[in-house]
Amino acid sequence: MQRVHEIPVEVWTGPPHADDQAARALEAGDVVFLPALRFRVEEREASIFTPAILGGAKSASFDPRSDRLGGTTLTGTGAEILQRLMRRFSDAAAILVDRLLPPYRGRVKQARASFRPAEIEGRVTSWRKDDTRLHVDSFPATPSGSHRILRLFANVNSSGRGRSWRIGGDFEGVAQRFAPQLRLPFPGSSVVLALLRVTKTPRTAYDALMLQLHDAMKADDDFQRISPQTTMDFPAGSTWIAFTDQVSHAATAGQYQLEQTFLLPVDAMLDDSRSPLRILERLKGRPLA
Repeated sequence: MQRVHEIPVEVWTGPPHADDQAARALEAGDVVFLPALRFRVEEREASIFTPAILGGAKSASFDPRSDRLGGTTLTGTGAEILQRLMRRFSDAAAILVDRLLPPYRGRVKQARASFRPAEIEGRVTSWRKDDTRLHVDSFPATPSGSHRILRLFANVNSSGRGRSWRIGGDFEGVAQRFAPQLRLPFPGSSVVLALLRVTKTPRTAYDALMLQLHDAMKADDDFQRISPQTTMDFPAGSTWIAFTDQVSHAATAGQYQLEQTFLLPVDAMLDDSRSPLRILERLKGRPLA
């Protein structure tokens, strides 16, 4: 089962690509792999490459809109170094997505970036937060509404260790398996959650179903064990991109990763019938957002 589409990109900046092959691969549910695209860590920045900067969080975060850090114990000079690293990465990721995905130009919204310096293999956590189990992404507190979740990852491990993933099967097959378990939310529940500040904005029915799907996938041991899947090691110094609301994925090993999240309106896709929103609408027989 091949779910990886390789593209020979070596630099973050440059002229826009003239074709839409990367966008079509992403919409088909593939991971776009850029094996020669390294994000270079500066000597000064290497000083903060330790899990000790996290405290109790699993990653440090950076909001490019407000320039604010989160999830880190660093202060003073250390915080400034981390902020500069993540700002550099977030800016580079935005430039790359703009040039690599011309059909989406002007429609992509830059969201949070994160830095994951902790080893994921063996990390003790609840099953719901266990990213070593196959899942699709959905945000509990920040609903995506009718937007796709597009993520760019860079392995910045200085010791040369890869980032190991399991990549699952086609989203429609996964959705069909779990559709009988997915329940539409009670009318008005999304407004109540927003008023109680459980969510930052009201959840759509689509958001509610995607959260249920995320949990159902992680909770199902049989699905984790026998569903169609392939393994992939992303080498140190490589970059990859995926619609993580569509691609079933699990990070099983690795340390030191940067990632940038983008949001894309469904109507900006080349073929929105491939989106999780449209697939779930077909399965449920009603609009969901």
